[in-house]
Amino acid sequence: MYPNPPGGGSPARRPGAPATAPAPGPARPGDGAIPAKAKRRRGGRKILIACVLVLLAALAWPTGLAIWANGKLQHVEALAPGGAEDGRTYLVAGSDQRGSGGVNDPTEGARTDSLILVHVAANGQAYLVSLPRDTYVEIPGHGGQKINAAYAFGGPKLLVETVQSLTGMHIKHYVEVGFGSVTELVDAVDGVNLCLDRDVSDRDSKLEWKAGCHDANGAQALAFARMRKADPLGDIGRGERQRQVLGAVMHKAIEPALLLQPGRQVDLVKAGTTALTVDEDATIFSLGRLMLDLRAATGPEGIQGTPAIKTMNYQPGGIGQAVLLDPEEAARDFEEIRDGTWTGRTKLP
Repeated sequence: MYPNPPGGGSPARRPGAPATAPAPGPARPGDGAIPAKAKRRRGGRKILIACVLVLLAALAWPTGLAIWANGKLQHVEALAPGGAEDGRTYLVAGSDQRGSGGVNDPTEGARTDSLILVHVAANGQAYLVSLPRDTYVEIPGHGGQKINAAYAFGGPKLLVETVQSLTGMHIKHYVEVGFGSVTELVDAVDGVNLCLDRDVSDRDSKLEWKAGCHDANGAQALAFARMRKADPLGDIGRGERQRQVLGAVMHKAIEPALLLQPGRQVDLVKAGTTALTVDEDATIFSLGRLMLDLRAATGPEGIQGTPAIKTMNYQPGGIGQAVLLDPEEAARDFEEIRDGTWTGRTKLP
Protein backbone atom coordinates (compact mmCIF):
# COMPACT_ATOMS: atom_id res chain seq x y z
CA MET A 1 0.00 0.00 0.00
CA TYR A 2 1.15 3.48 -0.81
CA PRO A 3 0.61 6.05 1.89
CA ASN A 4 -1.71 8.98 1.36
CA PRO A 5 0.02 12.30 0.85
CA PRO A 6 0.15 14.60 3.81
CA GLY A 7 -2.99 16.66 4.43
CA GLY A 8 -5.33 14.10 2.82
CA GLY A 9 -6.19 14.20 -0.88
CA SER A 10 -6.18 11.51 -3.46
CA PRO A 11 -4.14 8.45 -2.94
CA ALA A 12 -0.78 8.52 -4.61
CA ARG A 13 -0.69 6.91 -8.05
CA ARG A 14 1.52 3.94 -8.38
CA PRO A 15 4.21 4.48 -10.99
CA GLY A 16 2.95 3.18 -14.35
CA ALA A 17 -0.66 2.94 -13.19
CA PRO A 18 -3.27 4.45 -15.57
CA ALA A 19 -4.74 7.79 -14.61
CA THR A 20 -8.36 7.81 -13.58
CA ALA A 21 -10.58 9.67 -16.15
CA PRO A 22 -12.33 12.69 -14.68
CA ALA A 23 -16.10 12.46 -14.35
CA PRO A 24 -17.88 14.12 -17.29
CA GLY A 25 -19.34 17.55 -16.52
CA PRO A 26 -22.19 19.47 -18.17
CA ALA A 27 -21.73 20.38 -21.88
CA ARG A 28 -20.56 23.94 -22.41
CA PRO A 29 -20.82 26.17 -25.55
CA GLY A 30 -18.00 25.29 -27.87
CA ASP A 31 -17.73 21.69 -26.61
CA GLY A 32 -19.16 20.44 -30.04
CA ALA A 33 -22.64 19.52 -28.87
CA ILE A 34 -25.54 21.53 -30.54
CA PRO A 35 -28.62 21.96 -28.37
CA ALA A 36 -31.93 20.78 -29.90
CA LYS A 37 -33.34 24.32 -29.73
CA ALA A 38 -30.42 25.70 -31.75
CA LYS A 39 -30.88 22.92 -34.31
CA ARG A 40 -34.53 23.87 -34.71
CA ARG A 41 -33.60 27.52 -35.18
CA ARG A 42 -31.06 26.65 -37.87
CA GLY A 43 -33.55 24.39 -39.65
CA GLY A 44 -36.17 27.16 -39.56
CA ARG A 45 -33.73 29.65 -41.07
CA LYS A 46 -32.92 27.25 -43.92
CA ILE A 47 -36.62 26.82 -44.71
CA LEU A 48 -37.14 30.60 -44.58
CA ILE A 49 -34.19 31.20 -46.93
CA ALA A 50 -35.51 28.54 -49.32
CA CYS A 51 -38.97 30.16 -49.31
CA VAL A 52 -37.46 33.59 -49.99
CA LEU A 53 -35.42 32.20 -52.89
CA VAL A 54 -38.51 30.51 -54.37
CA LEU A 55 -40.49 33.76 -54.01
CA LEU A 56 -37.73 35.78 -55.65
CA ALA A 57 -37.56 33.29 -58.51
CA ALA A 58 -41.34 33.41 -58.89
CA LEU A 59 -41.22 37.21 -59.07
CA ALA A 60 -38.11 37.41 -61.22
CA TRP A 61 -39.30 34.89 -63.82
CA PRO A 62 -42.34 36.81 -65.16
CA THR A 63 -40.42 40.10 -64.94
CA GLY A 64 -37.50 38.68 -66.87
CA LEU A 65 -39.83 37.02 -69.36
CA ALA A 66 -41.67 40.30 -69.94
CA ILE A 67 -38.43 42.24 -70.47
CA TRP A 68 -37.17 39.58 -72.86
CA ALA A 69 -40.47 39.49 -74.76
CA ASN A 70 -40.64 43.28 -74.96
CA GLY A 71 -37.24 43.34 -76.63
CA LYS A 72 -38.37 40.84 -79.27
CA LEU A 73 -41.46 42.79 -80.40
CA GLN A 74 -41.51 43.91 -84.03
CA HIS A 75 -42.68 47.52 -84.43
CA VAL A 76 -44.03 49.44 -87.40
CA GLU A 77 -45.24 53.02 -87.82
CA ALA A 78 -49.00 52.74 -87.77
CA LEU A 79 -50.73 55.28 -85.51
CA ALA A 80 -52.43 58.36 -86.90
CA PRO A 81 -54.37 61.31 -85.46
CA GLY A 82 -58.14 61.38 -85.70
CA GLY A 83 -61.23 59.72 -84.30
CA ALA A 84 -62.88 59.95 -80.90
CA GLU A 85 -60.79 58.60 -78.01
CA ASP A 86 -63.68 57.09 -76.03
CA GLY A 87 -62.50 53.97 -74.22
CA ARG A 88 -59.82 51.74 -75.80
CA THR A 89 -59.82 50.70 -79.45
CA TYR A 90 -57.41 48.29 -81.12
CA LEU A 91 -57.20 47.31 -84.77
CA VAL A 92 -56.16 43.69 -85.27
CA ALA A 93 -55.22 42.94 -88.88
CA GLY A 94 -54.61 39.46 -90.24
CA SER A 95 -52.03 39.80 -92.98
CA ASP A 96 -50.82 37.50 -95.76
CA GLN A 97 -48.05 38.46 -98.15
CA ARG A 98 -48.49 37.37 -101.76
CA GLY A 99 -47.47 33.77 -102.24
CA SER A 100 -47.96 32.79 -98.57
CA GLY A 101 -51.27 31.09 -99.16
CA GLY A 102 -53.54 34.09 -98.68
CA VAL A 103 -56.86 34.67 -100.38
CA ASN A 104 -56.38 35.45 -104.06
CA ASP A 105 -56.92 39.11 -104.97
CA PRO A 106 -56.39 40.79 -108.36
CA THR A 107 -54.51 43.75 -106.82
CA GLU A 108 -50.76 43.38 -106.39
CA GLY A 109 -49.00 43.69 -103.05
CA ALA A 110 -49.62 42.69 -99.46
CA ARG A 111 -53.18 42.43 -98.22
CA THR A 112 -54.99 42.37 -94.89
CA ASP A 113 -57.19 39.32 -95.17
CA SER A 114 -59.07 40.11 -91.98
CA LEU A 115 -59.80 43.24 -89.96
CA ILE A 116 -61.11 43.10 -86.41
CA LEU A 117 -61.85 46.00 -84.07
CA VAL A 118 -61.48 45.36 -80.35
CA HIS A 119 -63.22 48.14 -78.45
CA VAL A 120 -63.85 48.63 -74.73
CA ALA A 121 -66.23 51.54 -74.23
CA ALA A 122 -65.98 54.00 -71.36
CA ASN A 123 -68.80 52.11 -69.61
CA GLY A 124 -66.73 48.90 -69.72
CA GLN A 125 -68.68 47.11 -72.46
CA ALA A 126 -66.29 45.07 -74.66
CA TYR A 127 -66.80 44.48 -78.39
CA LEU A 128 -65.22 42.37 -81.11
CA VAL A 129 -66.29 43.71 -84.51
CA SER A 130 -65.32 42.29 -87.89
CA LEU A 131 -64.89 44.56 -90.91
CA PRO A 132 -65.25 42.52 -94.13
CA ARG A 133 -62.00 42.67 -96.12
CA ASP A 134 -63.92 43.70 -99.26
CA THR A 135 -65.79 46.57 -97.60
CA TYR A 136 -66.09 49.52 -99.99
CA VAL A 137 -64.64 52.68 -98.42
CA GLU A 138 -63.01 55.98 -99.29
CA ILE A 139 -59.26 55.54 -98.82
CA PRO A 140 -57.55 58.90 -98.19
CA GLY A 141 -55.72 59.93 -101.35
CA HIS A 142 -56.96 56.93 -103.36
CA GLY A 143 -60.74 57.29 -103.64
CA GLY A 144 -63.25 54.45 -103.45
CA GLN A 145 -61.61 51.04 -102.94
CA LYS A 146 -61.90 47.83 -100.97
CA ILE A 147 -60.71 48.51 -97.43
CA ASN A 148 -57.91 45.96 -97.55
CA ALA A 149 -56.31 47.88 -100.44
CA ALA A 150 -55.35 50.62 -97.95
CA TYR A 151 -52.61 48.34 -96.63
CA ALA A 152 -51.20 47.81 -100.13
CA PHE A 153 -51.29 51.54 -100.92
CA GLY A 154 -49.84 52.90 -97.69
CA GLY A 155 -49.13 50.15 -95.18
CA PRO A 156 -50.51 50.00 -91.63
CA LYS A 157 -50.66 53.79 -91.20
CA LEU A 158 -52.98 54.34 -94.17
CA LEU A 159 -55.06 51.35 -93.05
CA VAL A 160 -55.44 52.90 -89.59
CA GLU A 161 -56.40 56.27 -91.11
CA THR A 162 -59.00 54.56 -93.30
CA VAL A 163 -60.54 52.61 -90.41
CA GLN A 164 -60.65 55.73 -88.22
CA SER A 165 -62.39 57.63 -91.01
CA LEU A 166 -64.93 54.82 -91.45
CA THR A 167 -65.71 54.18 -87.77
CA GLY A 168 -65.11 57.55 -86.14
CA MET A 169 -63.02 55.78 -83.46
CA HIS A 170 -59.40 56.53 -82.57
CA ILE A 171 -57.13 53.49 -82.89
CA LYS A 172 -55.01 53.33 -79.73
CA HIS A 173 -52.94 50.33 -80.82
CA TYR A 174 -52.41 48.39 -84.03
CA VAL A 175 -51.59 44.66 -84.03
CA GLU A 176 -50.84 42.74 -87.21
CA VAL A 177 -51.04 38.95 -87.12
CA GLY A 178 -49.11 37.04 -89.77
CA PHE A 179 -51.38 34.15 -90.77
CA GLY A 180 -48.32 32.03 -91.48
CA SER A 181 -47.62 32.00 -87.72
CA VAL A 182 -51.13 31.15 -86.50
CA THR A 183 -50.11 27.49 -86.53
CA GLU A 184 -47.29 28.15 -84.06
CA LEU A 185 -49.50 30.33 -81.84
CA VAL A 186 -52.19 27.66 -81.53
CA ASP A 187 -49.67 24.89 -80.96
CA ALA A 188 -47.95 27.03 -78.28
CA VAL A 189 -51.18 26.98 -76.23
CA ASP A 190 -51.57 23.24 -76.87
CA GLY A 191 -54.46 23.58 -79.32
CA VAL A 192 -57.91 25.19 -79.11
CA ASN A 193 -61.49 23.95 -79.17
CA LEU A 194 -63.48 25.24 -82.16
CA CYS A 195 -67.08 24.77 -83.24
CA LEU A 196 -68.83 24.72 -86.62
CA ASP A 197 -72.33 23.33 -87.13
CA ARG A 198 -71.81 21.78 -90.58
CA ASP A 199 -69.50 19.44 -92.44
CA VAL A 200 -66.83 21.11 -94.57
CA SER A 201 -64.43 19.78 -97.19
CA ASP A 202 -62.73 22.84 -98.68
CA ARG A 203 -59.99 22.38 -101.29
CA ASP A 204 -58.56 25.91 -101.04
CA SER A 205 -58.09 26.09 -97.27
CA LYS A 206 -57.72 22.30 -96.91
CA LEU A 207 -60.26 22.33 -94.10
CA GLU A 208 -61.85 18.93 -93.39
CA TRP A 209 -64.46 19.30 -90.66
CA LYS A 210 -67.28 17.21 -89.22
CA ALA A 211 -70.15 19.23 -87.75
CA GLY A 212 -69.67 19.94 -84.07
CA CYS A 213 -66.93 21.07 -81.70
CA HIS A 214 -63.44 19.61 -81.92
CA ASP A 215 -59.98 20.21 -80.48
CA ALA A 216 -57.88 21.72 -83.29
CA ASN A 217 -54.12 21.92 -83.65
CA GLY A 218 -52.34 24.81 -85.34
CA ALA A 219 -52.76 23.61 -88.93
CA GLN A 220 -56.46 22.85 -88.43
CA ALA A 221 -57.11 26.21 -86.73
CA LEU A 222 -55.42 28.05 -89.60
CA ALA A 223 -57.57 26.25 -92.18
CA PHE A 224 -60.65 26.96 -90.00
CA ALA A 225 -59.84 30.69 -90.00
CA ARG A 226 -59.02 30.89 -93.72
CA MET A 227 -61.89 28.89 -95.18
CA ARG A 228 -64.11 31.17 -97.28
CA LYS A 229 -65.47 29.68 -100.49
CA ALA A 230 -67.19 26.77 -98.75
CA ASP A 231 -68.96 29.15 -96.37
CA PRO A 232 -72.42 30.28 -97.56
CA LEU A 233 -71.83 33.60 -95.77
CA GLY A 234 -68.44 34.16 -97.43
CA ASP A 235 -66.46 36.89 -95.70
CA ILE A 236 -69.06 37.27 -92.96
CA GLY A 237 -68.81 33.63 -91.96
CA ARG A 238 -65.05 33.74 -92.19
CA GLY A 239 -65.01 36.78 -89.89
CA GLU A 240 -67.06 34.85 -87.33
CA ARG A 241 -64.61 31.93 -87.41
CA GLN A 242 -61.59 34.23 -87.20
CA ARG A 243 -63.07 35.84 -84.10
CA GLN A 244 -63.62 32.37 -82.67
CA VAL A 245 -59.98 31.35 -83.25
CA LEU A 246 -58.67 34.64 -81.86
CA GLY A 247 -60.81 34.36 -78.75
CA ALA A 248 -59.87 30.71 -78.19
CA VAL A 249 -56.15 31.47 -78.38
CA MET A 250 -56.44 34.43 -76.00
CA HIS A 251 -58.43 32.40 -73.46
CA LYS A 252 -55.85 29.61 -73.49
CA ALA A 253 -52.93 32.07 -73.35
CA ILE A 254 -54.03 33.56 -70.03
CA GLU A 255 -55.18 30.37 -68.31
CA PRO A 256 -53.76 30.06 -64.75
CA ALA A 257 -52.36 26.63 -65.67
CA LEU A 258 -49.95 28.29 -68.09
CA LEU A 259 -48.29 30.06 -65.16
CA LEU A 260 -47.00 26.68 -63.99
CA GLN A 261 -45.45 25.82 -67.36
CA PRO A 262 -42.39 28.04 -67.99
CA GLY A 263 -41.45 26.09 -71.10
CA ARG A 264 -44.84 26.67 -72.69
CA GLN A 265 -44.65 30.35 -71.72
CA VAL A 266 -41.38 30.66 -73.63
CA ASP A 267 -42.92 28.87 -76.64
CA LEU A 268 -45.87 31.28 -76.57
CA VAL A 269 -43.61 34.34 -76.40
CA LYS A 270 -41.50 33.05 -79.29
CA ALA A 271 -44.57 32.30 -81.41
CA GLY A 272 -46.28 35.55 -80.47
CA THR A 273 -43.35 37.83 -81.16
CA THR A 274 -42.78 36.06 -84.49
CA ALA A 275 -46.44 36.28 -85.49
CA LEU A 276 -47.16 39.83 -84.34
CA THR A 277 -46.14 43.26 -85.58
CA VAL A 278 -47.27 46.16 -83.40
CA ASP A 279 -47.44 49.94 -83.59
CA GLU A 280 -44.56 52.16 -82.55
CA ASP A 281 -45.99 52.87 -79.07
CA ALA A 282 -46.99 49.32 -78.12
CA THR A 283 -45.21 47.31 -75.44
CA ILE A 284 -45.63 43.81 -74.07
CA PHE A 285 -47.86 45.38 -71.42
CA SER A 286 -50.08 46.89 -74.14
CA LEU A 287 -50.48 43.39 -75.55
CA GLY A 288 -51.30 42.11 -72.07
CA ARG A 289 -54.08 44.68 -71.81
CA LEU A 290 -55.31 43.67 -75.28
CA MET A 291 -55.43 40.01 -74.23
CA LEU A 292 -57.58 40.89 -71.25
CA ASP A 293 -59.87 43.04 -73.41
CA LEU A 294 -60.13 40.23 -75.98
CA ARG A 295 -61.06 37.84 -73.22
CA ALA A 296 -63.80 40.21 -72.09
CA ALA A 297 -65.06 40.69 -75.66
CA THR A 298 -65.25 36.94 -76.30
CA GLY A 299 -66.63 36.11 -72.87
CA PRO A 300 -70.28 35.83 -71.82
CA GLU A 301 -70.66 39.60 -71.33
CA GLY A 302 -68.86 40.53 -74.57
CA ILE A 303 -70.63 41.45 -77.80
CA GLN A 304 -69.53 40.42 -81.30
CA GLY A 305 -70.79 41.19 -84.76
CA THR A 306 -70.45 43.02 -88.06
CA PRO A 307 -71.80 46.47 -88.95
CA ALA A 308 -74.99 46.59 -91.03
CA ILE A 309 -74.46 45.57 -94.67
CA LYS A 310 -76.54 46.83 -97.56
CA THR A 311 -75.24 44.47 -100.24
CA MET A 312 -72.43 41.97 -100.64
CA ASN A 313 -72.46 42.33 -104.40
CA TYR A 314 -71.62 45.99 -104.89
CA GLN A 315 -69.84 46.57 -108.20
CA PRO A 316 -68.71 50.18 -108.58
CA GLY A 317 -66.40 49.28 -111.46
CA GLY A 318 -62.65 48.70 -111.61
CA ILE A 319 -62.30 46.81 -108.33
CA GLY A 320 -64.58 43.82 -108.77
CA GLN A 321 -67.26 42.76 -106.31
CA ALA A 322 -67.29 44.62 -102.99
CA VAL A 323 -69.28 44.72 -99.74
CA LEU A 324 -71.29 47.91 -99.25
CA LEU A 325 -72.17 48.84 -95.68
CA ASP A 326 -75.57 50.41 -95.05
CA PRO A 327 -74.64 54.14 -94.85
CA GLU A 328 -77.14 55.10 -92.15
CA GLU A 329 -77.37 51.92 -90.09
CA ALA A 330 -73.64 51.18 -90.11
CA ALA A 331 -72.91 54.76 -89.00
CA ARG A 332 -75.38 54.24 -86.15
CA ASP A 333 -73.72 50.93 -85.28
CA PHE A 334 -70.29 52.55 -84.98
CA GLU A 335 -71.69 55.35 -82.83
CA GLU A 336 -73.34 52.85 -80.48
CA ILE A 337 -70.13 50.77 -80.31
CA ARG A 338 -68.21 53.89 -79.28
CA ASP A 339 -70.83 54.63 -76.60
CA GLY A 340 -71.06 51.05 -75.36
CA THR A 341 -74.75 50.69 -76.21
CA TRP A 342 -74.57 48.45 -79.32
CA THR A 343 -76.39 45.14 -78.96
CA GLY A 344 -74.36 43.33 -81.60
CA ARG A 345 -77.06 42.84 -84.18
CA THR A 346 -75.68 42.10 -87.64
CA LYS A 347 -77.84 43.19 -90.54
CA LEU A 348 -77.20 41.14 -93.66
CA PRO A 349 -78.78 41.88 -97.02
